[in-house]
Amino acid sequence: MTRKLTSPSPLKPKLRCAVYTRKSSEEGLEMEFNSLDAQREACEAYAASQRGEGWLLVPDRYDDGGFSGGTLDRPALKRLLTDIEAGKVDVVVVYKIDRLSRSLMDFSRLVELFDQHKVTFVSVTQSFNTTTSMGRLTLNILLSFAQFEREVIGERIRDKFAASRKRGIWMGGWAPLGYEVKDRKLIINEVDAKLVRSIFQRFLKVGSATNLARQLIAENVRNKYGKLIDKGMLYKLLNNPVYIGVAMHKGVAYPGEHVGIVDRKTWDRVQAKFRESPRKRAAATRAQTPALLKGIIYGPTGTAMSPTHTRKNGRLYRYYLSQSVLKQGSGDCPVARVPAAEIEKIVVDQVRLLLVSPEIIVQTWRCARKSIKGLIESDVRSSLLAFEPLWNELFPAEQSRIISLLVERVDVRTDRVDIKLRIDGVTSLLGELTGNCIARQDAA
Repeated sequence: MTRKLTSPSPLKPKLRCAVYTRKSSEEGLEMEFNSLDAQREACEAYAASQRGEGWLLVPDRYDDGGFSGGTLDRPALKRLLTDIEAGKVDVVVVYKIDRLSRSLMDFSRLVELFDQHKVTFVSVTQSFNTTTSMGRLTLNILLSFAQFEREVIGERIRDKFAASRKRGIWMGGWAPLGYEVKDRKLIINEVDAKLVRSIFQRFLKVGSATNLARQLIAENVRNKYGKLIDKGMLYKLLNNPVYIGVAMHKGVAYPGEHVGIVDRKTWDRVQAKFRESPRKRAAATRAQTPALLKGIIYGPTGTAMSPTHTRKNGRLYRYYLSQSVLKQGSGDCPVARVPAAEIEKIVVDQVRLLLVSPEIIVQTWRCARKSIKGLIESDVRSSLLAFEPLWNELFPAEQSRIISLLVERVDVRTDRVDIKLRIDGVTSLLGELTGNCIARQDAA
């Protein structure tokens, strides 16, 4: 009796199978068995049924919880694509195709990448094979519906948001300074609200957001998140209609559920300021700037010079004009007027240099040691050197006071400018600086 021998069946090649799961929101992810676990369980069961075809699960998990399918910027998906490019994956299994992507364009890129690396894509609930033309057609049809569903959901959310804003409902985000969020509503924080009202009033007085921002930074004024209120933050605050109880949506104002912090009259005055041209506001600010050399500047003939200004083409020009010109006309006066900004800069620069010159330091020390016990020359030098970088941080009024304190006389010649310092004034400044230093040391 002869026995018929059968040839052994060919061995199936091993296919490394990666399961990818995704959930758009983080809601429910803290549960012991969540949506990602349910997707993975179904995919692993499907992979187990294909064990006879050589399918083996890879040990890595590719789970994206709280990530939208409208973008490829997902950590687990990036790791999966990296492993595919490294040749570590042969089959990608998902519960539904929209778990991988809801964008037709993004999905076409993924399929192209799969084809380049000979990776098969399988959906557990939507059976098809991407290696056939019919499978590709089915995939495109299903993906088109997934993208349509995503767009419909987006429209529904936008419509709900718009309807809520029209009713004045707060729809989340960072609460503006002066408010807190309680039960999804804006509630006034009285301490911060007082600061907001103060900023609005100060802007009306100063007239310049740049100058006001400098003052707020110098005063170390911060918002509730601990950040200094700089120029950019100040512009947003002064132009935020939330402060008059308004809810904005796409440029349209609706009455808000919340109570306003700033009255309408103040708001309108601030907005009127902003509607003025920046050049006009700057000119108005400069007009309020005190004349640094008032009462101490003299012309070549010894006649006092007075601050004045004129306007041309909407711009403000400041000058120091000789009193003899005011009373008798230009006549023989060799220097009738000088530009205020230029002469003030010359004087300030010279004063700053003189304050740290060895001669002035020695004279100040000799004068000040009579009233400040234990004062040594190095203390004077250190204090005056420390004052140098502080000048630009001072307000115009304070700069004017210090110039009057330090400078006895400024004589404008035809070829130069002579400056005479007050040594007693430098001594007074030294006393202020020394007092500040002591105060800081005591506080420390």
